[in-house]
Amino acid sequence: MSHHHDSTHIDWNEKMQLLEQGAEVQSPLYRQAAAWLGELVPAGGVRRILDVGSGPGVISGLLAEAFPYAEVVAVDATAPLLERALARAAQGGLADRLRTRHAELPDGIEDLGEADLIWASGSVHHLGDQRAATAALARLLRPGGLLAVVEGGLPARHLPRDIGIGRPGLESRIGAAVEEWFSRMRAQLPGVKDEVEDWRALLADAGLTPSGTRSFLLDIPAPAPMTVREQLVAAFTWQRSMVEGLLPDEDIAIIDRLLDPEAPEGLLRRPDAYVLTARTVFTARKG
Repeated sequence: MSHHHDSTHIDWNEKMQLLEQGAEVQSPLYRQAAAWLGELVPAGGVRRILDVGSGPGVISGLLAEAFPYAEVVAVDATAPLLERALARAAQGGLADRLRTRHAELPDGIEDLGEADLIWASGSVHHLGDQRAATAALARLLRPGGLLAVVEGGLPARHLPRDIGIGRPGLESRIGAAVEEWFSRMRAQLPGVKDEVEDWRALLADAGLTPSGTRSFLLDIPAPAPMTVREQLVAAFTWQRSMVEGLLPDEDIAIIDRLLDPEAPEGLLRRPDAYVLTARTVFTARKG
């Protein structure tokens, strides 16, 4: 992972609560995805799963539930996140089947050991050479094993186009600024290479046989529950730090009003706040 200390550096430990709450809010989507993977590879044949870029282990737990005979290895470069993954596993009665592996990627991939299922959600795009990383993950698969790469989908939407304050279209402008931030982040990764993000082609070029692509929708209509609104505040707070300098001051001022817990137009009090997003899962099998 990149360790540049600038506006694109991410302190994952600092983001622990955001990562955990975000994954919990999206767990219905990931539960559906795990069930679909169970149709592609028989649960009884999956003995070892790698969750690459596991964070605090929310999805690791879902994979353990979906594949009851498997050992799940949560792989991450941030030790406190792995500690949280172990604590979650203990709380969920999965301590005997969840392991953790502290590894810097991409260098540590080849030491992770063989697996029947590899899940890489939003992690490959943090590696400079995405083609090489995909190929390295593919080499870990046992015959018949499945690699699932979760990338892309649809940007999350949470607010109407016109929120009654500021210029309409704020969330679209935030999204465009986040895309610019993301491009700058990728440009600073070690060994970065430009790559057409055709994940099906990348999986095929890694020697795997593409075995299906599906997108999973998360739809939490307005008015969103308070736990979801609190997660939105955390997400918008992170986005605000990303887009500062990329959006005009008047837009930043409106974001600050949305984040104000006392403001009637703030995220915590708005009756029109919702969550609508989709994540895409690309799968391929080893012959």
